[in-house]
Amino acid sequence: MIYILLAVVFSVAVSVLLKLARRANVDIVQAVATNYIVAAVLAAWLLKATPQAAIAAKATYAPLLLLGVLLPAIFVMLARSVRSVGIVRTDVAQRLSLFLSLIAAFAFLGDTLTGTKTLGIALALAAVLCVLWRKERGSVESGGWIAPLAVFAGFGAIDICFKLVAQAGAPFASALLASFMIAMVLCWIAVLVRAAMRKAPVTARSLGFGVLLGIANFANILFYVWGHQALPKDPSLVFASMNVGVVVLGALVGAFGFRERLAAVNWLGVALAIGAIAVMTTA
Repeated sequence: MIYILLAVVFSVAVSVLLKLARRANVDIVQAVATNYIVAAVLAAWLLKATPQAAIAAKATYAPLLLLGVLLPAIFVMLARSVRSVGIVRTDVAQRLSLFLSLIAAFAFLGDTLTGTKTLGIALALAAVLCVLWRKERGSVESGGWIAPLAVFAGFGAIDICFKLVAQAGAPFASALLASFMIAMVLCWIAVLVRAAMRKAPVTARSLGFGVLLGIANFANILFYVWGHQALPKDPSLVFASMNVGVVVLGALVGAFGFRERLAAVNWLGVALAIGAIAVMTTA
């Protein structure tokens, strides 16, 4: 389980880095663009990945292009979410995105809706509402829910795209590298256009921050993959441990490390999120 623990730590580390980016005067687009250079190099080196297998089948083209757009877009939304609602709510929103994958499985991929899955979906919806509840307003804060809900929807869409690529026969590592490369090209186009328009000059600070972000981002993926390889007969255990671990550690880091103020209903949402993950991973 050491690999899962490390995956959890690096997943939360990504949120922490995004939380600190604004304080460090980092341009998030430049950091995300650099992150994908680092992630692509590490994927080719450590996972021995090549993009050819992912682009060999025409069925992979649409989901791969979507991944290339969604991956950097969701990074930007993650940064906005941790700034606007904090690490706790953002990590819960991210991990509950598996609820969307579950819906897609029976809506589009031929899975069957069962009582257990229905319970998991209901718990996930309740968790999202409780986590986003703002005590000072007595309701879900207007505007404050946009970024975490975008994270929730975006990570769900990313997971569905990876499932579609896998259905087309592409290995995970190959799909990962191909999507990183597409995201990298799109991000650097944006960086260069913004620099040419003098909206955001390229800085060593932002590029260096992007290297740290890329290492943490890829380490999270690598240790998660190694966790599955170490426990090949217990995929549900790995999946549940990863998601619950991120929710719990994210809650602790956000509440005690960054003094994010959470009401009792928000902590109830964290508990419901853990329950939803446990139910959905055994469904």
